[in-house]
Amino acid sequence: MTMHRVGRDITVLADSLEVPGIGFLCVNAFVLHATEPVVVDTGLSLPDRNFLDAVGSAIDPADVRWIWLTHPDRDHTGGIFALLDAAPQARVVTTFLGAGIMSTERPLPQERVFLLNPGQSLDVGDRTLRAFRPPLFDNPATVGFYDDRARACFSSDCFGAPVPSTELAEGDDAGALVPEQLRAAQLLWASVDSPWVHTVDVGKYLATVQPLREMDPEVVLSTHLPVAGGLTSRMLDTIGSAPGTDPFVGPDQRELERMLAGFEPGGPAPGPVRAPEGAPAETPARGVPT
Repeated sequence: MTMHRVGRDITVLADSLEVPGIGFLCVNAFVLHATEPVVVDTGLSLPDRNFLDAVGSAIDPADVRWIWLTHPDRDHTGGIFALLDAAPQARVVTTFLGAGIMSTERPLPQERVFLLNPGQSLDVGDRTLRAFRPPLFDNPATVGFYDDRARACFSSDCFGAPVPSTELAEGDDAGALVPEQLRAAQLLWASVDSPWVHTVDVGKYLATVQPLREMDPEVVLSTHLPVAGGLTSRMLDTIGSAPGTDPFVGPDQRELERMLAGFEPGGPAPGPVRAPEGAPAETPARGVPT
């Protein structure tokens, strides 16, 4: 895990995972250094990660007042209970549905929950965080927010993109990818993470993109993308075209066995993969176990 500073107020806690056949996926969490400090998501639920140590490198956990859970998937909740123990004054910002989903494994303490819906706002002392539903999401409890002081959009999974290396995934600049490469990777991720986008009414879908154009953030902070500064308009154009791209098709058992054999010394290499519409030929769109 690496740490980056964005302006004066935001620390990125950057982690990553390799996804076979896809690339390397960023898994970011954030610390917003507001008057009432906010931790946004809590990292991977893997035994070799210590999210509390990572947070401690950016802020004293006891000072944290809010834990904004953009949604309760396992790549967002890894350190939440350790952080709740270390931050006795913190409350978890989520939705009724998000709290309910968490209760199927380990319930959040109800007195520590703060329910907030898209369209509502949270005052954290020196700024207002305006909650919204991102255009692309993989969990119905997803709620991102816009920080009106830092002009930063925290978009949860939306705008994610697999990248070619760990260094890029844990880096601090999505602009390190050439525009065509970033576009293809974001369309691939849209298809993988939000497969429903291929079945939507396009007009209604584009209406969910428009508020982000009006928001016009200076920087977009996605869980699954390096820091994206000055790229908002181009990235909105990209996700706006997602309904018209080819759906992602994962491997069947035969392809999985061929992939696994390719990992063995002397084994056959995995077969070719089908790229999404508009992607460079070398960008894979098949071959990830799900």
